[in-house]
Amino acid sequence: MALQTAPGSVFGLGDDAARALVTLEQAMPAALREHMGSLRLTRLRNYWEFPAPPIDPAALTAVGTAVRRRHVLVVEPPRADDPDDETAAEAVVVDAHRPPSRRVEPHHLVVWAGRWYLVAYDLADDRWRVDRVDRLRVRPTTQPFGSRLPPHDDLAHFVMTSHDRGDTPAAWECTGSARLNLPAGVVARWAPSGSVVEHLDTEHCRLTLGAWSWAGVAGILATFDTELTELRPPELAHACHRLARILTTAAGTEG
Repeated sequence: MALQTAPGSVFGLGDDAARALVTLEQAMPAALREHMGSLRLTRLRNYWEFPAPPIDPAALTAVGTAVRRRHVLVVEPPRADDPDDETAAEAVVVDAHRPPSRRVEPHHLVVWAGRWYLVAYDLADDRWRVDRVDRLRVRPTTQPFGSRLPPHDDLAHFVMTSHDRGDTPAAWECTGSARLNLPAGVVARWAPSGSVVEHLDTEHCRLTLGAWSWAGVAGILATFDTELTELRPPELAHACHRLARILTTAAGTEG
């Protein structure tokens, strides 16, 4: 069942899983193979699922090897003219204040919502960082690093509440944003995959996300149960007004 439902977060993983499944079928006893036949399934993708582009296995191996060997990684900025990286130009602008390259101590890999994240200590910034592995260009080194206390007892929680983990908006039909009266770490924990949380101050953030309709974007924003301001674009504001009328009418009929 695991092989039949293997995720597609790594290039070639689907083909490898299919080959492994064939090998497994050939090796198992006939009686067990018959039982396995009853577990044939069709995997359907939920419309709200929007995984990140699959990762190059070579890049993932380089990062994983550095984590295992405890070797410093040199992270190069994306090239603005890289045809394989649609967010390269944006990343160059976002990281314009950073040096051309940075050295990090890679400590752990975390997979969340179909995305691979690296928890690493940035030696230049002298702080812990979370980076999307599929957006990193890394150069391995043989420089070892010592032990360091992790940033949080629960690394999964640290990744989920890090608003600057390198996420970019997924390509939905409708993409909008709003200012929320909530800290960025809180919103980052519950924001859907493929959304971006921008820290504004200790009590406010901006959430950019997409959905199949403007009503869908408005509905997701409403789940945070807080004040929403600075709605962009106008289509999103109109959808929020319409949703408010629908809910007001529904509440009135219940009375």
